[in-house]
Amino acid sequence: MKSPFAALRRRLLPPLVRRRLVRLTRWPPVGWVRFGSLRRLSPISPDWGSERGQPIDRYYIERFLAGYAQDIKGSVLEIGDNIYTRRYGGDRVTRSDVLHVAERKAGVTLIGDLTRADHLATDSFECIILTQTLQVIFDLTSAIRTVHRILRPGGVALVTIPGISKISRYDMDRWGYFWSFTSCSARRLFETAFPASSVEVTAHGNVLAATAFLHGLAAQELRQRELDYVDRDYELLITVRAVKAEIAA
Repeated sequence: MKSPFAALRRRLLPPLVRRRLVRLTRWPPVGWVRFGSLRRLSPISPDWGSERGQPIDRYYIERFLAGYAQDIKGSVLEIGDNIYTRRYGGDRVTRSDVLHVAERKAGVTLIGDLTRADHLATDSFECIILTQTLQVIFDLTSAIRTVHRILRPGGVALVTIPGISKISRYDMDRWGYFWSFTSCSARRLFETAFPASSVEVTAHGNVLAATAFLHGLAAQELRQRELDYVDRDYELLITVRAVKAEIAA
């Protein structure tokens, strides 16, 4: 509801005067914002800030995986490489597989598309680490059903997906870059295959972290409290922990 003062102002002041008054009462006043190093049409780093330090999205990804490190055990599947399997699973991991959609590079043990992965056996993995992958898959529902199918009962999918982000040109030019997500869309997506009670979705980020990330600044260039502050309207990264239901006895 508008205040009586606002209503009186509308009756007494011409529109031009009202607009100027509004601009003068905002802080900082309109026209006073100084962009400094950010007033540029190209990012400070076009490579996510990796050459400056730890990319800001990786700060959130690695904090998430460290928090659920105990889930990374037994037979583990990771996409692209097994860096996080080794870093956070350690000797709890008895088998490490790496899935890639196309490239037979070192360390890749499985070639396949999560939307058409009949060659991956059902109930195969105790944990699937799926970081920054779903945005390059158009048929998301089929991919999530595959993830659910190849997990063992009680198995855990640890997933990260972009919210506010630049496009990965590398992925766009090879297999496509289709989506950015919100916590709402992530939950709806995973609940197509997993029980709602077994899906935990968390958003990370704020306007400062998002601005810094888009410009390619590194996590080390922000204070920890600036990185850890959560503004629900600025979802830079979404994390999902989804658990496949145990088989009833």
